[in-house]
Formats: sequence, C-alpha cells, structure tokens
Amino acid sequence: MSTEFKSIGIFGKHSDPKIAQTLAALYQHLKPQYELMLDPSSAPLISDFSGKTHPIEDLAQHCDVLIAVGGDGTFLTAARAAAGCNTPLIGINLGRLGFLVDISPKEVITKLSAILQGQYRKEQRFLLHTKIIREQTIIHEETAVNEVVIHRWVTPSMIELKTSINGVYLNTQRSDGLIISTPTGSTAYALSAGGPIIHPSLNALLLVPLNPHTLSNRPIVVDGSSEIEINFVKTKEVNAQVTCDHIAIPGVLISDTILIKKDPKTITILHPEGHDFFHSLRHKLNWSSGYPS
Repeated sequence: MSTEFKSIGIFGKHSDPKIAQTLAALYQHLKPQYELMLDPSSAPLISDFSGKTHPIEDLAQHCDVLIAVGGDGTFLTAARAAAGCNTPLIGINLGRLGFLVDISPKEVITKLSAILQGQYRKEQRFLLHTKIIREQTIIHEETAVNEVVIHRWVTPSMIELKTSINGVYLNTQRSDGLIISTPTGSTAYALSAGGPIIHPSLNALLLVPLNPHTLSNRPIVVDGSSEIEINFVKTKEVNAQVTCDHIAIPGVLISDTILIKKDPKTITILHPEGHDFFHSLRHKLNWSSGYPS
C-alpha cells in the first residue's frame, strides 16, 4: 500500500442533511490507517469522532490530502484553502452536476481506497488573482478557482465597462456584467451565460458578457497569461459588485480599476484512474442521450 498519504483532512457541506451518513462511513473506513482531521462544523456530525479539528482556512496545511464532501461550491472553498500549500484535493459529490467532485457516495469506498493507494490521475488547475486598485493603491486582493464576475448590483440599470487586455483596448460594453473565467469555470456560470466549454488543460481565459445591450458582443477566449483590466465608464453613479467565485468584494467604487490575471498558485486535483473529461460532459450535460457511454 502507498505511504504517500498519512494524514487526511475532510471538509464537508455541513448544511446538507445527507452528509452525516457519508462522513460517518468515510471516518469508519479511514480511521484504522490514517490520521484524520475535520473542520469544526463537520466533526460534530460524526458521533464517535476523536481526531483533530482545524478551521478550513488552516485544514489543508495540516494534512497530506484534503477531501471535499458536497458539491462544487464545497470543493471551491476547499480549493481556495489548499492553494497556498499545494495539498491535493479529492471531491466526493453530494450535489447536483458536480464537475469538480467526481466520486459518488455509492462508489466512495472503492474509488477513494484506490486513490489513496496511489491509483489516481493527477491534474493541475490554475487560479485567477484579482486586485482592486484605488488611487494607485491596492485596496483588496482575492483568489478565484472558477471566475471573477463584475455585475450590476441593486439597480435595474446596466453598467458600462471598459476592458483592456495586456494594456490594449478591447471594447466598452453596456451590460449586466462580465464574467472572466478559467477553463475550470467554463462549465459553471460562464456556461449558463452562453460561453464555450474550454478543456481544463488549456492555458486560456474566457470573457463572457452578461446580457449585453449590443447583441453582437460575444464571448472571447484569450491567452491564459493575459492581464485583464476592467474600468467603469464614469456616469453619474454605479451600483456594481465584484465576486470571486462566491466571495463578494465589498465597496467597489466607480473610480476603481479591477486587474485580473493568472495566480502563481495552482491547485492539484486527484481523480480516479480512467477519469475522462469528455465522459463527464456527456454524463453531466446529458449529451449523446440514447447512445452507449
């Protein structure tokens, strides 16, 4: 048996009523061979838990591998916490689509055991780093796994955005907002907004307008090493919000500049052997219905 992983962190979507049974099964299966630690909200769901607890912000620093139990939102929270310490991630799906969490509860014991014994496919995904610049000073920085979104907020009016790529003017648009997505995020919000699916191995960024006033304003894919600069076109007022995945950046002003580029940190995902991105698309999006998978 592989000794690559000796300590395992488990982070669960504790608001999901189905999670207690999955957490208990995981704990009973893993505790004879591994040092286990959980986040403080998940630990009380296991009646006989006797391991250590750490906040999710610190959990990845104390373990060799981090298991996220929930949906893609749970995985995103775990991934943001693991990005700074290179701890690999495994996703167990209790949600709906689950593009990032690819092990179902029914097969968790067999597939997780194989991964922990060294039978896995490793995949690197890059992140986005966002800076809010105000009067030439960085006032906020945030990381995103899926996407950065600039969108109108508490107003019926469109916002007007000026976009530049590597210092070169791209366009000015009136819309409900703009999504800047990684390949990972191309199957998330960007997909629902009409963007293309980008294979996760590509070094690319995707810009997708949200309900643009000009219908010819279409999504565009640019080099993944590009720096994207967003400015608000100054009107009388702006009511907008910037979000990185599900994290909102408060207090953005019309005079602020938003800079987005690839983060130097990455995340590592461990998939079961035989993981196939195209199979995931067929299965999750119900493609090729009626044909053998």
